[in-house]
Amino acid sequence: MRPRRFLPAGPLKGTIRVPGDKSISHRSIMLGALAVGETRVTGLLEGEDVLATAAAMRAMGATVERTGEGAWSVHGVGVGALLQPQAPLDMGNSGTSTRLLMGLVASHPITATFVGDASLSKRPMGRVIEPLSQMGASFEASEGGRLPLILKGICPAVPISYRLLVASAQVKSAVLLAGLNTPGITTVIEPVPTRDHSERMLRGFGAELNVEVEVDGTRIISIRGEAELKPQTIDVPGDPSSAAFFMVAALITPGSEVLIENVGLNPTRAGLVEVLRQMGGQIDEVNAREVGGEPVADLLVKHSPLKGIEVDPAIAPSMIDEFPALFVAAALADGVTTTSGLDELRVKESDRLAVMAAALTAAGARIEEREDGLIITGTGGEPLPGSAGAIATHLDHRIAMSMAVTGLASKNGVEVDDTRPIATSFPVFETMLDGLAA
Repeated sequence: MRPRRFLPAGPLKGTIRVPGDKSISHRSIMLGALAVGETRVTGLLEGEDVLATAAAMRAMGATVERTGEGAWSVHGVGVGALLQPQAPLDMGNSGTSTRLLMGLVASHPITATFVGDASLSKRPMGRVIEPLSQMGASFEASEGGRLPLILKGICPAVPISYRLLVASAQVKSAVLLAGLNTPGITTVIEPVPTRDHSERMLRGFGAELNVEVEVDGTRIISIRGEAELKPQTIDVPGDPSSAAFFMVAALITPGSEVLIENVGLNPTRAGLVEVLRQMGGQIDEVNAREVGGEPVADLLVKHSPLKGIEVDPAIAPSMIDEFPALFVAAALADGVTTTSGLDELRVKESDRLAVMAAALTAAGARIEEREDGLIITGTGGEPLPGSAGAIATHLDHRIAMSMAVTGLASKNGVEVDDTRPIATSFPVFETMLDGLAA
């Protein structure tokens, strides 16, 4: 374990550029590996999760090489031409890699064993196993539909029409990726919109994909199988989930002014920006533009007095990974912040509702945990006391980063029990935070 106490360090000042978006990084490697020819990717997030995806695609026949910092070359094998991996695919801590790759493998005539670390091995895979089984793939999973599991793909797979039971971009993407090599049309019905990177990127690579939006907001997404993907040049925008920690840090630390460059502002991902603005946060978009079909801007964030609000549960899918950071902002706001509809947070890398409630309480915040959310009574901008002992982060990178930010707005600092998991998504987080404080 690598513990660290994060201490108050005065105003945060400067300009930073956060690593590339994790969701887009995963998908650029996967789809590049299914295109015939060379896909070039710049700005790739080089965290452990994305490297697990790269290793898996290599194991199934693609050539995936790093050509420079954040620059990668992917020579694909073509849809339908994935090779039998010779060893288990080690997904490390990455739920995204696991669920999306299960979709890819499901419609290929190969068998793959998926393994992961202790945290990933507790996460449910049944939500992906169900639709992929309907398409004809077969599974031997550990108890509760968990890793390790063996997936035996089928070719040709059966096209299905599947209505999502939970709002999950990973389940949606798994079915669409399986549909790539399935004859006919595979359809996903999405009652609540989730992040749409898969749809944007599949279209960009040349897949025939159609989205219809019904009056009630339901999205019907159809993909025509046996697709031929064309290689692309992709510039990955900065990850809004990584930018979240610096947005919150600047808002709650008096005197701070931070410019975060090149942040992806896909509307299915930008919920946190909207909620922080509702709380009174000053976040200005500078140099708004579009990169590779994704909206991007530089965000200028200044310290602001925040007020507690009731967060609309409908916005949850567009900021599901950012709630730990939001809870920190709420703990320093004036008044009460209420969140609900967050059952999904209980099956992330940790039970993020329970773990964040315990962590913030240990740092001196006033938290009430409910089944589907937290009620947080803020300090009105006064620093939290800080933690006496080490905060248990349960191998969860977002818990560790959230509590690091909490330490900046405390009297005596906050000790995080282990900073190692941060490397799964944001290897340079501590260096960047220290640089702004300096």
